[in-house]
Amino acid sequence: MRSVRFHEHGGPEVLRYEEDVPVPEPGPDEVLVRVKACALNYLDIWVRRGLPGIPPKLPHIPGSDVAGVVERGAEGFSPGERVVVNPSLSCGRCASCRRGEDPLCEEFHILGEHVDGGYAEFVKVPARNLMRIPEGFSWEEAAAAPLVYQTAWRALITRAGLRPGETVLILGASGGVGTACLQIAKLVGARVFAVAGTEEKLQKLKELGADEVLNHRTVDFGREAWRLTKKRGVDVVVDSIGEATWERSLRALAKDGRLVTYGATSGPTPLTDVRLVFWRQLRIIGTTMGNHHEFTQVMELVWERKLRPVIDRVFPLEEAAKAHRRMEAREHLGKILLAV
Repeated sequence: MRSVRFHEHGGPEVLRYEEDVPVPEPGPDEVLVRVKACALNYLDIWVRRGLPGIPPKLPHIPGSDVAGVVERGAEGFSPGERVVVNPSLSCGRCASCRRGEDPLCEEFHILGEHVDGGYAEFVKVPARNLMRIPEGFSWEEAAAAPLVYQTAWRALITRAGLRPGETVLILGASGGVGTACLQIAKLVGARVFAVAGTEEKLQKLKELGADEVLNHRTVDFGREAWRLTKKRGVDVVVDSIGEATWERSLRALAKDGRLVTYGATSGPTPLTDVRLVFWRQLRIIGTTMGNHHEFTQVMELVWERKLRPVIDRVFPLEEAAKAHRRMEAREHLGKILLAV
């Protein structure tokens, strides 16, 4: 089968387009899916560069977000059905899996990070991770939704408990999770401050419903959020940046505010003034991906068109390295996809 994989960690140049990769063999309760579209996530870049402590078996096929057609079915699915894949992989046996609710599965792992993913003609996944795609949705729309929307939903709704009338500051608002957070926050009825680095992106974020847009290249977003809330601060900050923004994120919060984090693209060890944390009664909340219940909740909202994936560009599979360069340069707004 055609596939893009890497045999060593490094930059985009390590991604190899190959045409003779073996087709994966599904096991019991697994389905072989013919991939039609696969969306990129920043996770793909971290996996390609090499994550400490969780090295994948090399060579490795990245790609967490897959939409395609059932090639070989398991119970409940027939060949030819249009499906989207939940990239949160679980054991299906532990108490969390049986409940389908918090916390995450005890053996939680991610398609494309810990096991081969969707940069290929075929991928094998557990049948329980499939959801049928309703009529009227393109492959790209379906593939653009799963990882970012369930990450955003878990961060804002499950973990931070965002409520109507609250204010939320979203860093990296022009990315896939960022645009998902913006839409979910507006759906809840929150006031949204969106942070990005170009006027073009800020204009698009306004069109998506942001109440205030802040250019982090020209203003201190923490001070500006403080000013715009009349020195009250915001109720929730969504920060996936880490070291470069951490202190300003904390200072942007109101008393009893919540900082929710699911990433550290600028570094994992920020300095924290703990006096600020205890004096303002702040809460720092970690989150990642989502469970099956959250995936189902948020995808139903996508199917109802209450949430709409933002698509940046679609590249052919063989141009995966070019797609990675666009993402690393932060030239995109929304989701970058590969057409397989």
